[in-house]
Amino acid sequence: MTNSPAAEPSILASVDGRMGRILLNRPKALNALDLPMIEAMTAALTAWRDDPAVDIVVIDSASERAFCAGGDIRAIRHHATAGEAAAVERFFATEYALNAQIAEYPKPYIALIDGICMGGGIGISVHGQVRITSEHGLFAMPETAIGMFPDVGATYFLPRLHGAMGTYLGLTGQRLTGADAVHAGLATHFVPRATFPALRAALAERGASAVSEFAQPLPAFTLAEHTAAIGRCFAATTLGEIEANLKAAASDWAQATLATLLAMSPSALCWSLAAIRRGAGLKLRDALDAELRLTRHVSIHPDFAEGVRAMVVDKDRQPKWSPVTLAEVDAGAIAAMLA
Repeated sequence: MTNSPAAEPSILASVDGRMGRILLNRPKALNALDLPMIEAMTAALTAWRDDPAVDIVVIDSASERAFCAGGDIRAIRHHATAGEAAAVERFFATEYALNAQIAEYPKPYIALIDGICMGGGIGISVHGQVRITSEHGLFAMPETAIGMFPDVGATYFLPRLHGAMGTYLGLTGQRLTGADAVHAGLATHFVPRATFPALRAALAERGASAVSEFAQPLPAFTLAEHTAAIGRCFAATTLGEIEANLKAAASDWAQATLATLLAMSPSALCWSLAAIRRGAGLKLRDALDAELRLTRHVSIHPDFAEGVRAMVVDKDRQPKWSPVTLAEVDAGAIAAMLA
């Protein structure tokens, strides 16, 4: 009997020229972040923070299919349904601390985003100074579809996007291509995938100054024709008003958007909107602290276990929400969760 080869590390940290490189290397799981990955990233950033040989940090993926599809919500659901609150708390606390570390990092932190970038993947990129994406970039905050809420600092950065774009993205989980993510403010530069190897080599050789040499003009924003309607509909104070605005708009886009909202967890829509509105007045650290408190309630709500089951575990995409409609959601209970 022969021993099976050891699994390759899911995070590969190395120094190449002036660049400290974090390579996400869990391709079968689309680089979904588990706790060891988060801890390894934290350790690499800590080690390089005061290393004079490292001028910049670059994070990218070993797979063209995905940069990072988010946090390992399957594992989080397992811990939550098993009553392992400490394990759930440790995951989110460690992840949010990493988000803050990235935001406060004293050296240029550059994300090369090629492929799927959702949820926690946005958390390990958007807080950096430079977020470069390709025509294959695909961004979303899809948490309301699994009974969660846009976290990893999203309650801070979403309300700071132009107009009501952040509220729209956070509630609907709308997917954005790479170029559209730059238009929306989730990414900063657009570089074709074919140029990524040369860009990476230039970053290692010349540091952050190389970025401007590779950035390309943006294609048109595919949501441009809807931005005014997004502003009118999603600037509303309540979900009832948002729904009414979408019904009144009567366009194909508005009706499709309304159908999307009606498929989401009603409870998740309520606590997500409240958290995004609150985050508009908070600093990042305070928003992350508030998000951590909210996870303690959301992770044990039946919609979280059911949403992850329907979308990730069984993949039948037929979640049975509790309660079923917005009208049945207890506004007092939602307010207490955010207290």
